[in-house]
Amino acid sequence: MTPDQMRDASLLELFALEAEAQTQVLSAGLLALERNPTQADQLEACMRAAHSLKGAARIVGIDAGVRIAHVMEDCLVSAQNGRLYLQPEHIDALLQGTDLLMRIATPAGASIGAAQIEAFELQLTALVEAGARTPGTAPAAAPMSLESLLTLPAEPAPVPAYEPPPAPPEPEASMDAPKNKRINEGGERVLRVTAERLNSLLDLSSKALVETQRLKPYLATLHRIKRMQTQSIRALEELKTQLDSEGQRTEVQEAMTLALQLLGETRQMMQEQTVALDEFGWQTGQRAQLLYDTALACRMRPFADVLTSQSRMVRDLGRSLGKQVRLDIEGEKTQVDRDVLEKLEAPLTHLLRNAVDHGIESPEQRLLTGKPVEGQIHLRASHQAGLLVLEISDDGGGVDLQRLSRSIVERELSTAETVAQLSEEELLSFLFLPGFSLRDQVTEVSGRGVGLDAVQHRVRQLHGSVSLTQVRGQGSRFHLEVPLTLSVVRSLVVDVGGEAYAFPLVHIERTLELPAEAIVQLEGRQHFWHEGRPVGLVAASQLLNRPAAEGGSETLCVVVIRERDAIYGVAVERFIGERTLVVLPLDARLGKVQDISAGALLDDGSVVLIIDVEDLLRSVEKLLSTGRLERIDRGRRAVSEVQRKRILVVDDSLTVRELQRKLLSNKGYEVVVAVDGMDGWNALRAEDFDLLITDIDMPRMDGIELVTLLRRDSRLQSLPVMVVSYKDREEDRRRGLDAGADYYLAKASFHDDALLDAVVELIGSAQG
Repeated sequence: MTPDQMRDASLLELFALEAEAQTQVLSAGLLALERNPTQADQLEACMRAAHSLKGAARIVGIDAGVRIAHVMEDCLVSAQNGRLYLQPEHIDALLQGTDLLMRIATPAGASIGAAQIEAFELQLTALVEAGARTPGTAPAAAPMSLESLLTLPAEPAPVPAYEPPPAPPEPEASMDAPKNKRINEGGERVLRVTAERLNSLLDLSSKALVETQRLKPYLATLHRIKRMQTQSIRALEELKTQLDSEGQRTEVQEAMTLALQLLGETRQMMQEQTVALDEFGWQTGQRAQLLYDTALACRMRPFADVLTSQSRMVRDLGRSLGKQVRLDIEGEKTQVDRDVLEKLEAPLTHLLRNAVDHGIESPEQRLLTGKPVEGQIHLRASHQAGLLVLEISDDGGGVDLQRLSRSIVERELSTAETVAQLSEEELLSFLFLPGFSLRDQVTEVSGRGVGLDAVQHRVRQLHGSVSLTQVRGQGSRFHLEVPLTLSVVRSLVVDVGGEAYAFPLVHIERTLELPAEAIVQLEGRQHFWHEGRPVGLVAASQLLNRPAAEGGSETLCVVVIRERDAIYGVAVERFIGERTLVVLPLDARLGKVQDISAGALLDDGSVVLIIDVEDLLRSVEKLLSTGRLERIDRGRRAVSEVQRKRILVVDDSLTVRELQRKLLSNKGYEVVVAVDGMDGWNALRAEDFDLLITDIDMPRMDGIELVTLLRRDSRLQSLPVMVVSYKDREEDRRRGLDAGADYYLAKASFHDDALLDAVVELIGSAQG
């Protein structure tokens, strides 16, 4: 390929990008003008889009694009100047021109000949002239459809490329955005990046975030060394004091003095290096988190990206059925993962077409029922608890339940007696069965038996759900819930046989800690009662082929999972905690791994496998059908009575005090609480503790003052101290560590495991 050919190819690619963006502007603007033809801002936007496309087509030598955009621009300018009042026929023709421009920008554009272009020019010119002569009246000639334009005989010989005149470009072109740049609504430049590069960026950023956690063990080791030095200095000082009291001056005393001096200097150096490493770790973690959040945001797109053609589709479909239908959209800027958007487009289109065809009545029927002639479909997108929630409602006639009941009986899906007893919700659920349709005849829109079951199948592939409600005579409402992203999943991480597994939260009904006596035998199987119904109990170790835990425990940790009508309790060894995991697909060479959907990395870099809940439930059903479901051992371990370690929690917030007390008590620690720094100081002087956990901002005496007093006291100066505070600035962390704290934990990022891990790091287990 010659350099000129390479240059032309890149220009055509740029033209295709600009045509995609500008035709979206035209489509949205023309639909708005159909409702209100005098909107000056929409007229200006459409005229500018047509003008930009005309200039771009002229630069790349696409004569067909220049001619179509030019006649469209003339029509819009006439409307701007008041010479033309846009009628539905004008909008139809302008939308047809928009489709032609988009097609010209694709490889299929070569099939459009001069005859089609000339036919469109004549059609739109005639419409403009007729409208200008008799404002407010429809022209006599009916507009040609896009299909008829494209089926006109093409020219036997190709049309030569348009040669730009030597005259300088029109001055208005300078008002357009610079070439090669796309600008979004926020004024930011928009670049196109391949999905593979985005996935790679997200993967690298998640690994960088994990790598920052590797600093924590080194920092903890430094803290331990610092405490050991403090204890060594204290022991030497006591020995030196004892020797001095005996009045002996020996070489041992001189050596001891030198050792104390050297230990003091190394302790100071250790303090400085610990603070520096702590600051470096904190800053690195913050930047890695920001990098990860930014990479994740790159995968997110506004929900409006999937709506570019939906409003046009609803409008055109309504007109083809002789109905007036308007689509109102709410929440266009709701951010969703691009993969989710792509997979939502087909079911969303199906539901909208279904609403136009089945839901909205004919204009005559609407007038008879006292409704406006124009039907309304409302699409709303929003975020809710980590999910994308879509609601599609219409003001049509709703579902005819009597007709639905007859159809169920005629198809022999149920008996008439049973159908008569079904609730409205149960009747509507039949609409989601494969091949079920209320259409008696096949049309271009519906009646082929590919109905709501296809929508439900697509939504379930996204690990979401769809439901239908309706009010007869007032309309129907579809409610869809899908994850915001497929790249990140909020999960409950559990321990099964010494390995970490993650249950996606979307499938978890709740978690329980069952006492042994709560497990009952029903029909030879283990159950427990949940919300007034028995729920089957299975062991995760059997399902995942992991070794069962030795012995028993006081309680049984159970994850209650639900998928449609199936609900089971899965017994695990312990709950590790809730995590937001970056999904790492399994190697394709492994094929489908039973009961596992993907993998992920935890904060410490260890691997966790994400459970495929649907597959897991199928495994449960298989074990039940073959009679191989094992019983869960309900025995209890004998817990020896040992001395428990004591922790003092100082915080002026009752909620925080109780939360920390319960967490630590459940792990076997003996916990004493204090309401402020002064109360804590009195408790420290009166009793012995293995650890102090304190807040900073408290009345009477704050945490910094408390730690400072503690480090000055000869009896308490070696006591480990943890600061738990809402303040997470560098200067706040520095103040706490400089005062003598061994660990600083921010409440903003506080979770159960973070506190417990820090306590174990500082003083070991409760009976250690």
